[in-house]
Amino acid sequence: MRIKQQAFLLLAISCVAFACKKSSVKPQSTDPKVLANWSSSAQYASWDAGSGYTIENNIWGSGAGFQSIWANTYSNWGVWSDQPNTSGVKSYPNSDYGVHQTFSGLHTVQSSFNVTVPSSGAAAESTYDIWCNNYAYEIMIWENWTGSVNPIAVGYNGNGTPIATYTNVTPTAGGPTYTVYVGSNGTNAVYSFLNNSQTSSGTVNIKDILNYIQSKGITFTTLNKVQFGFEITSSNGGLNFDCNSYSATVN
Repeated sequence: MRIKQQAFLLLAISCVAFACKKSSVKPQSTDPKVLANWSSSAQYASWDAGSGYTIENNIWGSGAGFQSIWANTYSNWGVWSDQPNTSGVKSYPNSDYGVHQTFSGLHTVQSSFNVTVPSSGAAAESTYDIWCNNYAYEIMIWENWTGSVNPIAVGYNGNGTPIATYTNVTPTAGGPTYTVYVGSNGTNAVYSFLNNSQTSSGTVNIKDILNYIQSKGITFTTLNKVQFGFEITSSNGGLNFDCNSYSATVN
């Protein structure tokens, strides 16, 4: 009887030890922000993501708050941004694709994107920022936006609402229709194409948009870069802005 009791006691102790050892192993998180290849909260942090892309935190606006950025690839990245409820853009975290080619030699300039962004509680837009002629021209393509944000325009009405330069513009046959605003930020000309049907994913024929601008008397000599990201004015308390996928094709 004593031998059986001792054997049972040893078995119980072994089971407890095994259970303790097993419970000490923490499960692996599948959250992409936890598994990220790179992250930073530095104001102008950047990461060479390869294939010509650079991920940038880019907290550039006056009175900006905290923002942290993570990235797995140039295509899959995001930020947690806590910006105060004040006017003015605070940051433009983005995936930057450097081109630096003569515009006339380009046959295709196209991009696809997919994002998850706040539907409320923020003032921000998911937007392309395309630079031409050694940064003399900035072309923004707003795909979705929320809160009190407005494009730069050449004129504003009595309520401070920007006045569109062109309406119902469809640069690509069968593609999105845009409202277009033209203005200047004091340093360079800004063309803002606002998608009339806001979307969190899609494919954009950027070459057609640039050709449309050229039809209005502008000549593009160089395409410097194609950026895609989130222009954030406010996100008080902290919100996530995630780029699930993004790519640019230029040839």
